[in-house]
Amino acid sequence: MTRDIILKNVGEDLQFKIVSDAKVEKIKSVTDPYLLPDDIVKRVNDTFENELELGLKKNPEKQSSLQMANTFVPKLLSGHEKGDFLALDLGGTNFRVILLKLDPERALDCIVKYYTVPEPLRLGEGQLLFDFLADCMHNFLEEKGLLGEKLPLGFCFSFPMIQTGINEGILVTWTKSFKCKNVVGKEVVQMLNHAFSKKKGVDVDVVAVINDATGTMMMGSYLDKRSAVGMILGTGCNAAYFERVDRIEKWEGKHPGIDEVIIDIEWGAFGDNGVLDFMKTDIDKQVDLASLLVHSFTFEKLFAGKYIGEIVKRVLSRLIDENVLSKCDVENWNFTAADVSNTMEESNFGKILENLKSKGFLKATLEDAEIVHYVCTVISIRGALLVSILLASLLRRMDKEDVTFAIDGSLFKHHPKYDKYMEKFIATLAPGKKFQLILAEDGSGKGAGLVAAVITSLDSSQSESEDELNNSFESDHEFYSDYENCSSSPNEEEDHLNAGRGRMRSLTDSEDYSEESNEQQNIEIAIDGTVWKKIETSSSPGRPPLHSDSFGDYLHSNAKVSKDTFSSK
Repeated sequence: MTRDIILKNVGEDLQFKIVSDAKVEKIKSVTDPYLLPDDIVKRVNDTFENELELGLKKNPEKQSSLQMANTFVPKLLSGHEKGDFLALDLGGTNFRVILLKLDPERALDCIVKYYTVPEPLRLGEGQLLFDFLADCMHNFLEEKGLLGEKLPLGFCFSFPMIQTGINEGILVTWTKSFKCKNVVGKEVVQMLNHAFSKKKGVDVDVVAVINDATGTMMMGSYLDKRSAVGMILGTGCNAAYFERVDRIEKWEGKHPGIDEVIIDIEWGAFGDNGVLDFMKTDIDKQVDLASLLVHSFTFEKLFAGKYIGEIVKRVLSRLIDENVLSKCDVENWNFTAADVSNTMEESNFGKILENLKSKGFLKATLEDAEIVHYVCTVISIRGALLVSILLASLLRRMDKEDVTFAIDGSLFKHHPKYDKYMEKFIATLAPGKKFQLILAEDGSGKGAGLVAAVITSLDSSQSESEDELNNSFESDHEFYSDYENCSSSPNEEEDHLNAGRGRMRSLTDSEDYSEESNEQQNIEIAIDGTVWKKIETSSSPGRPPLHSDSFGDYLHSNAKVSKDTFSSK
């Protein structure tokens, strides 16, 4: 059983300095199952590719755990888009209305206003929620002097949905703190448009409904024209990528002028049908059983921000039981994703020891600090490798000359080594492929507005073929016919969640609205307490390729990685 992929790429991070050899053996007996052998890496890759193909079929022989949802977005930014575009980002107790001023000659000008959704609206009648969104849109447009102006809008609706058109999405279930009545099973853009129609002066055209992965991909294309994959790596995990239309068997009909389209994979649920059970540890199974939705969102539970701290804690607890790690003097101690990132940031075990003592490990030693650092490293490496397996598969599948992965999310942003681990693993798993990773923040906000710009550009530049394009989009309605006439029964959320289970990523607590902390410049507080934020985004064309060398076959025993291959992030 070889582990060349891990050891030849990041083996230097798995060396002990002060822990005794006797303890090292016991530690590795607990942690080695998280260091995936090369044959398991290949099996995960093969399983993903099989699930991906199943998800694209019209009548698969068995149900895939990957939704492979058609977003109907056929292109990214060209760089010639110009005008004012709106975005509405609903995904938590706070939501945003955003105005983007796009000009090829200038940096992106973005004005944001935050609103809070009161609890009665989050739990009450659904149409009242959309009426509230329309009220806020009216308020925003009035304050900006835009009432009566025809403006295109991209709607980022960060809840599990079945997309049936470029501007149509059917809610499968509410998550987080939302549980509005009479919305599950209904088309949300239609409800939003109905609310807008009742507000004088709100002449808004909802041209697209998206999720955050698609928005991140679009934001990435603004930063770097080579972007072809968008990924969320934070509380949860998901990705979207460009797929060739001729490979999407379930998208029937003719699609003139469309060679590829963005597919929302929803890979947080990869493995919900049991295909990843072969690699799950006992602790992985415990974390799943302790979660809100058991046997759902299998893939992201192996590493995402919502779960990585709990995995580390359970591994540390097992080491305490093995008398390898000092006991904690506090019964209910915790370990979070932030603790993992902070631990990985430190090479000084003294700082880690201070953190341990603050959690109640009053008798902890420097040896204990190194053990904690090692466990965080092992779990982080597994997560980075799992994500890299899937990204490398997409890189090989798309077969583009040069690909940029646009990534957003708290885990990717704050973990000090995740990006470096991913760079090395992807290079090994997709030999000879040129790629780069970039941080593309706020796909759910600015990305949604940029999608609106792209769709508006398509409408104006292809007006002669508009009817054919719309007909090709509508051909997918038959495929999703089971959702078109959904009723709102007392058990509607359970029914629709079961229907979509294995195909929908959990967006619970997604990103904790961390975007707010990224927009601290140009703040103005109005007399009524409204916080206005104006953000200018650099028009930088993006980073150059991180490498050009081939690392040989990803299971080749002589594969090597040069530290000079990658530039710093």
